[in-house]
Amino acid sequence: MKPYRGRIAPTPTGLLHLGHAQTFWIASTHARQAGGQLLLRIEDLDPQRSQQKFTSAAIEDLAWLGIEWSEGPDRGGPCAPYIQSKRFGLYREVLAKLKATGHAYPCRCSRKDVREASTAPHDKGGEPVYPGTCRPTLGQATLFDMEIVPQVNWRFRVPDGETVAFEDGRFGSQSFIAGSDFGDFVLWRHDDVPSYQLAVAADDHNMEVTEVVRGADLLKCTARQLLIYDALGWSAPAFHHCPLVKDKSGQRLAKRDSAFSLRAMRESGATPGEIRSRFIE
Repeated sequence: MKPYRGRIAPTPTGLLHLGHAQTFWIASTHARQAGGQLLLRIEDLDPQRSQQKFTSAAIEDLAWLGIEWSEGPDRGGPCAPYIQSKRFGLYREVLAKLKATGHAYPCRCSRKDVREASTAPHDKGGEPVYPGTCRPTLGQATLFDMEIVPQVNWRFRVPDGETVAFEDGRFGSQSFIAGSDFGDFVLWRHDDVPSYQLAVAADDHNMEVTEVVRGADLLKCTARQLLIYDALGWSAPAFHHCPLVKDKSGQRLAKRDSAFSLRAMRESGATPGEIRSRFIE
């Protein structure tokens, strides 16, 4: 078995809240119990919302909480850089491989186009599933002139009807049907930014992560990323999805809920131990 390597991956679009703290604490606990390593990666692929001040706050607040990591943007390591906005070269290489094998195709549809498509099915959560408007048949050229429409999304061609199954460390057996529970998903956006699906799969593979610990809202993302792993011939890590922390009304916490931010709780006098006592595995 490979030595354990876990990761914590905050997005610097706001202050970390109690839900982030719980997930990252569980990730650090798994690494510590396995006698392995934990790395910190900053996932700053939202150029409009990501800010350096939130990166600095995340590093400070996680260290205050008692989480320790051996690699990251603040201390370097063999997989540097640990900031996604500085790793575009890797992402372009991965996209090129998916294009070459026919797993990626260009799409000129916007989110609005997909949302308003009368033929678009919907998943169990009510989200529209891409109806395949721009999807060419295997071996076929694109359905439009790339010189006329130079700014496109690149989508992953999912194997329609195929069941994507995996064993989750917290929620047990999981399965999703490609083409029904989710459709062809974006790999690279028209504004020349890689999608979460591509970047995270590429980074976890490149950084030799053996277990991904993250929130339960990303269970379906795991199915998508497993298809990327399979298309590239990569071995997938193990997955452990954590329960979401909710407010008194039953809504999951968001970064706009400033009262639940680690920074606000710190400033109110809460100790790391008091915060950790509220976590559930």
